Amino acid sequence: MESRMPPVLRPDTPPVKSLAELATHFGLGVEGDIDGVSLNGITLSTNDLQRGEVYVAIQGANRHGASFAADARDKGAVAILTDAAGAELARDAGLPILITESPRVVLGMISAWVYDTTADMPTLYAITGTNGKTSTAHLLEGILQQVGLVTGLSSTAERHIGDLTIVSRLTTPESSEMHALLARMRESGVEAVAVEVSAQALSRHRVDGIMFDVAAFTNLSHDHFDDYRDFDDYMDAKVALFQPDRARRGVVSLDTKWGEGLVKRAGIPVVTITSLPDTEAHWTVTIGDEKPEYTEFSLTHAAHGTLHSRIPLIGAHMAANAGLAIAMMVEGGIPFADIDAALTRDGGVKAFLPGRTERVSGDTGPTVYVDFGHSPDAFEKTLAAVRRVTPGRVIMVFGADGDRDATKRHDMAKEAVLGSDILVITDHHPRFEDPDSIRATLVEGARAARPDGDIHEVSPPEAAIREAVSLAREGDAILWAGPGHQDYRDIRGVRTPYSAREEARKALREAGWDAS
Repeated sequence: MESRMPPVLRPDTPPVKSLAELATHFGLGVEGDIDGVSLNGITLSTNDLQRGEVYVAIQGANRHGASFAADARDKGAVAILTDAAGAELARDAGLPILITESPRVVLGMISAWVYDTTADMPTLYAITGTNGKTSTAHLLEGILQQVGLVTGLSSTAERHIGDLTIVSRLTTPESSEMHALLARMRESGVEAVAVEVSAQALSRHRVDGIMFDVAAFTNLSHDHFDDYRDFDDYMDAKVALFQPDRARRGVVSLDTKWGEGLVKRAGIPVVTITSLPDTEAHWTVTIGDEKPEYTEFSLTHAAHGTLHSRIPLIGAHMAANAGLAIAMMVEGGIPFADIDAALTRDGGVKAFLPGRTERVSGDTGPTVYVDFGHSPDAFEKTLAAVRRVTPGRVIMVFGADGDRDATKRHDMAKEAVLGSDILVITDHHPRFEDPDSIRATLVEGARAARPDGDIHEVSPPEAAIREAVSLAREGDAILWAGPGHQDYRDIRGVRTPYSAREEARKALREAGWDAS
C-alpha cells in the first residue's frame, strides 16, 4: 500500500532550525539533550521521514505513532514530538523528546515556523464547500496561468508546482506536508496558489498556520455525516475558514441556502456570487449555450462590468465554479479587465479537470464520462448536465464508499435513478465493508425512489461498465460516477491498481466503439 503512495514535496533547500529554539518558542517540554541539535523538516509519518527531521508521533485509531520511534531514529530523525503517553513509548529509542499536550493542535504553527511560511508567500487562494472545490481550484489555476502567473495547486486530484505534477493523497495534506509544499512552491517561484480546503482539514488542523489571501465557499449538501453530527455541525467547520486568523477576504456563493448564513457569520469582508435567477449578489453568473464540448457563461458585476466566456466542460454548475474563480482573482488584486482580455484572447478558459465529467469516448458510439462525484447533490447536477447535451438515453454507473458516510447512500441512489434512464449499481472503494451489503442498500434506495426503474446490480466494476456499454446505443451517454481520476480501489486497506478511465476505454473498444 505505501509503495503506491505519492511523494511528499519538500523544499530543495529547507531552512535549518535549532531544536532548542523550537522548544523555547512553543513552550514544549523536553527530555534529553537538545543543545546544538538542528532540524530541517518535520513529518507525521516515518514512511516519509528524511534525515534531519523531527518525527511527530500522535495517537492513531489503532496505535500510537510513538510505537514507531525506533524506526524514526533509524531513518535519521533528530527528535520526537509527542504527548505524555507517546513519551513513555518513545523513550527507549534514545532520541530527544519534545512534549506537548496535543501535537496535532500545534503542528500547523510549528510547521509554519520550521518552513518559514508566515512571510513572503505567493498569493494564497482557498476553496471550501461540499462540491465544486476541485473543479474551482483547477479552473482558478488555469485562469491564473492565462493571465501570466506561475501557479501552484493543491487539490483532491493533484499537486502542481509550475510544470511539476504529482497525484494527491488527501484533499488537503497534513499540516507538516502542507507547509513543506508551500515552501517548495515559494522556492520554485510560484506567484499564486489554489488550495482545496476540506471541512476535515479545518477540523483536524491541516491548514493551521496559513493565512489565505482569499477564501471561497461553493455550497453545502449532504456528505461527511460520518465526521459531523448534522448540517449545522458540518457548516461550523466551514465557517472557521472565514475568520481573521485564516483569511483576509472571502467570496461566498449563494447557490445554496447555506451561503447567506455564512455571510452573516463571516469575520472577514466578503462578496457574494450566484448563478440563480432572482437572487441578489455582488457577482452574477448567467449560463449561455451548453454543448458537449463547452458551456458558455457571462459574469457580471455592477462596478467591473460583464465578461462573456466559455469553459471546456459540460454543466451550469461548472460555469458557476468558473465565475467563482474569477471573482476570487479580482478579490486577490487581479484587474477584471486583465482576466477578460486573457479569456477573450484564448477563446475561453483553458483548464483540464482530471476525472470531472471527463470524456473518455471517441467520435462514434455512446459518450462516456468518468466523474469523481460521490454525493447526492453532485449526482443531481452532473446527471442534469449530461441530460442537456445528450440526444439519447442517460445510463449511470456508480457505487458507494465503504467505511464512509452511510447516511447518504439512499439519497445517492435516489438521485441516480431519478436522473438516469438506466442505472447500473456496482462497487467502489469497499474498504473493510462487505460490498454486497453496500450494493444492497443502494438497490433498496433506488427501488424505493423509482419502483419501475431499469436497475441493474453488477459486480465487480469491470463487469459493470461493460454491462452499461452493452446497453448503450449511438447517441446515448454513460456517466460513471465515483472513481474519476483515481488510479486504485481501496479493498481491505490495500490500494489495488485500477483505472475507471482505462476500463471504460477497454469496454468501448471491446464493443467496437471509439475511445479517446
